Amino acid sequence: MYSQVDLRVPLSSLSGLHSRTLSDIVLRMKRVFKTRNFARWMRKTELTEKVLCAAVVEMEQGLIDADLGGGVVKKRVALPGRGKSGGARTLVATNKGTRWFFLFGFEKNERANVTGKELEALQKVATDLLALSAKELDAHVESGAIQEISNDDQA
Repeated sequence: MYSQVDLRVPLSSLSGLHSRTLSDIVLRMKRVFKTRNFARWMRKTELTEKVLCAAVVEMEQGLIDADLGGGVVKKRVALPGRGKSGGARTLVATNKGTRWFFLFGFEKNERANVTGKELEALQKVATDLLALSAKELDAHVESGAIQEISNDDQA
């Protein structure tokens, strides 16, 4: 009644996937987090996770306001009704690929920048967070130390 159909597809027709292994694809999964302190500040500003995810997309495209070293970058984000220029600044720990941690935020009208001591502390936190294994990250999320806001693996 049913005829047998050949469902095999040549690897070359999978638009570039033939040269990528499963581990390559898994290593490319993007995860975005916020620290507990950042989440607390975020609620005061009415900043949304959607805005943070959009900021990560921009940063992936190279739209970073400043690379502060030690795995920390500065990114302007729009606040409701104010836009980017009158909005907030976020400091993000990142490997510029698969992991993004929103560490610190401030409104432009509150302060011009972070101090040298604050930056050193943030760079230390960035180093520690970026060194975590996936299992350790999951444990930090479960404990509430950090909150995951985006995980390509969950999409």
